Amino acid sequence: MQRASLCFLPISASESKMTDPFCHHPELRGLVTPCLQSRFRTITTEKIREQIAASGQALTIDFHPDDVRENLRAQALKAHEGDLCVFAYGSLMWDPALDFADVRRAYAPEHERRFILVDSRGGRGTSDAPGVMAALDAGAGCEGLVFRIEADKVDCETEILFRREMIAPAYHARFISVIIDGQSTQALTFVADHDQAHMQPDIARADQIRFAATGKGILGSSLEYLQNTVSQLGKLGITDEDASDLLNAALNFGAETAA
Repeated sequence: MQRASLCFLPISASESKMTDPFCHHPELRGLVTPCLQSRFRTITTEKIREQIAASGQALTIDFHPDDVRENLRAQALKAHEGDLCVFAYGSLMWDPALDFADVRRAYAPEHERRFILVDSRGGRGTSDAPGVMAALDAGAGCEGLVFRIEADKVDCETEILFRREMIAPAYHARFISVIIDGQSTQALTFVADHDQAHMQPDIARADQIRFAATGKGILGSSLEYLQNTVSQLGKLGITDEDASDLLNAALNFGAETAA
């Protein structure tokens, strides 16, 4: 029996022939890193090891072995055929590293963006100055973006995607319900794995603020990550009050520390 596609974006015959991935959101043109310019396109565990060693930090990341990660990818996609929707809620919104056909604003009604991923392993924070990033968790709703990958590119693009998002334990790869232009569809995304010690759903607000303000690593700063998240949502007319409040508090923390 043939398996059905899990990406039911409303695409007309004329749209399917279009080559402009920003036709639905021209305001995002120039704000999404082209895939061939993204450092995440070629990320590997070996490169991360080299970069952390060069930074002088101790390596504390428990990487997924390649075969384990590939098995996780196979399991996530085993019921999928056709074009693939990928729901982005954090850095994927401005740097997806994906060769996508189009991008659409989307809403995940059963999940929310939460800054609960504590990074002390060198990415956007260290053991001396941890950082914090977003994870998708069960909740009251999350605005984000969906990138559509054409069927013949799904295998290649998801291999790249999983090398990035599933480089080490932190998330579960899951299909979730998202709403695009009033229509419900399924999208692949990465939700918080609460079994991991660095996923801290009960993190204190004071720690979130300090980590967002001071965390830095080989991928950049946590503050930059938070600023980009708020900025990308703002380009779509979306206000995430939690993210905006956290950003303002982190900026104030930095100003007070510098004074």
